[in-house]
Amino acid sequence: MSTARIDSFPEDFIWGAATASYQIEGAVHEDGRGESVWDRFSATPGKVRGGDTGAVACDFYHRYPEDVLLMKELGLDAFRFSIAWPRVLPQGRGTVNEKGLDFYDRLVDALLAQGIEPFATLFHWDTPQALEDEGGWRVRSTAEAFAEYAEIVAARLGDRVKFWMTHNEPWVHAWIGHSWGQHAPGLTSEADAVAAAHHLLLSHGWGVDAIRRAAPEAQVGIVLNLHHAYPHSDSPEDEAAAWQVDGEGNRWFLDPIFRGSYPADLLERNALVAPHVQDGDLQAMAAPIDFLGVNNYFRFIVSAGPDGPRMEHNPEAPYTEMGWEVYPDGLYELLVRVSDDYAPRAIYVTENGAAFGDVRVHDGAVHDPERTSYLETYIGAVGRAIADGAPVKGYFVWSFLDNFEWGHGYSKRFGIVYVDYPTLERVPKDSFYWYRDHIAGRRDAPKPAPVVTG
Repeated sequence: MSTARIDSFPEDFIWGAATASYQIEGAVHEDGRGESVWDRFSATPGKVRGGDTGAVACDFYHRYPEDVLLMKELGLDAFRFSIAWPRVLPQGRGTVNEKGLDFYDRLVDALLAQGIEPFATLFHWDTPQALEDEGGWRVRSTAEAFAEYAEIVAARLGDRVKFWMTHNEPWVHAWIGHSWGQHAPGLTSEADAVAAAHHLLLSHGWGVDAIRRAAPEAQVGIVLNLHHAYPHSDSPEDEAAAWQVDGEGNRWFLDPIFRGSYPADLLERNALVAPHVQDGDLQAMAAPIDFLGVNNYFRFIVSAGPDGPRMEHNPEAPYTEMGWEVYPDGLYELLVRVSDDYAPRAIYVTENGAAFGDVRVHDGAVHDPERTSYLETYIGAVGRAIADGAPVKGYFVWSFLDNFEWGHGYSKRFGIVYVDYPTLERVPKDSFYWYRDHIAGRRDAPKPAPVVTG
């Protein structure tokens, strides 16, 4: 597959990399940080592969100065990170932990000193355990607490941070954490997942308003994990099954945010959410946003099974270490579809990347040709989407560093920088140098000549 034309990307296109607080920071007991649901979950035997936890992770809390210099070497325009809610508000609300805010102050200043734009995510799944003990995202009060937290952080950092995301992948936190039991808080109730999703969406809308109160010039959005659903055949049954999967994973979040309503075709889920919907909720969820963040890793191929939609495997395709199909056309078609159906003001690809079995060889290097190929083809797909009218303004590789991959612990490596966990040494992989050269090549590319008319 050819890569995008050099002029597909606008001159002000943002090239970035992404991370999340619990996956890289470590220092979970330092400087007044409170317990999160992921501290509790990963410390529970049998929940995370190998008993791994984020207690140390990449030790980004202490090593961020050297990591920011690596970002500078890479040539990043922007760095997407998340703020740990329990580091700022150890009990979830109430007393502010100034040392926690001080850390993000230092990080933002370090990024700006190197000419790197900070993109801040307020919630990447590390709910304060104190709030979880009171019902967590299943109850409305957590949405209220989130709005308070959002305003506190934006008031502190909003003079320097222009780009804000309320939530990262609310579908994942709601369903994998509350229905499938594979993520914190480890619940197994579909009703709890629907309640959590509603309150996450509600808190997003309230959070947008809170950020704008504290930082009127802010660009505010949300990050959704979106994956195109393809019917396995052109049979009506398979097409209906694919539409159901699209509804449950994509439209259940896109419709409230952009249209102020839940998808009417999902009857069972509408019945579950109805008790939680109060007057004004759907209007609040649809607070105008400046951009949509899209995380994309794979596609769904869907057939109609006897018990509902069934996911099919493509035997001819390459797959990553996560078992995810490499299919860059899926990202292209997703971006064009979201642009056509929902008309967001701007789109950022806020996460895209791949886990492979990276090893350090005798010369100390990490050769990852599969990841380099992956990034090249997926970035090419983004370029094609831009050429076809999708308002994509930036692309963030997941992830800058190898890190704690949730229930998989440290067994999956997504980074373009290898982390030697026993020593915490950072080793840029071949994909790091490819991305560095790609960014530099875009910056040095000849600018298109102006069109002269008349």
